[in-house]
Amino acid sequence: PLHTIGGFPVMDLQWQPIPAVGLAMKRAFDVVFATVALVLLSPFLLLLTLLIHLDSPGPVLYVADRVGYKGNRFRCFKFRTMCVDADARKEELRAENQREGPFFKLEDDPRVTRIGRWLRRTSFDELPQLWNVLRGEMSIVGPRPHPVDDYARYSLENLRRLDVTPGLTGLWQVTARNSPS
Repeated sequence: PLHTIGGFPVMDLQWQPIPAVGLAMKRAFDVVFATVALVLLSPFLLLLTLLIHLDSPGPVLYVADRVGYKGNRFRCFKFRTMCVDADARKEELRAENQREGPFFKLEDDPRVTRIGRWLRRTSFDELPQLWNVLRGEMSIVGPRPHPVDDYARYSLENLRRLDVTPGLTGLWQVTARNSPS
């Protein structure tokens, strides 16, 4: 059948539906896990908020549009790890991109703050995305949601990642985190 993903017409060549019971169980796990984690981690989240505030001027949270399941856009929440004008400086750094394809990554990004380096190394910057999990925009496990400007550079083969709900963690974070390519 012909359908669209992110505005692109796509025809499935091989398709196997994901069982509805499995999807319901995954969603239930996501909601329970995110709720418990947010409650238990709330004192730690407050401490991180204070550290970010003391380290550099600007908002504590970084809120940006991301592209998720079936190309739907949503507001993604993270602790801010970069200087306030980081998005504006991204294009000037794109020539130094260390990833192949439409994905942007720099190993030693000059926009990252002191506390931001530690937050990224420990993945604590991702913790506010538990709110996105509760809202149903993300799952605990899945491919990372990409920024809208990276999504605009997707090739047809990259669109496959939009077949599932993006996740807070996934295969890349576990196996290739320190490999920018």
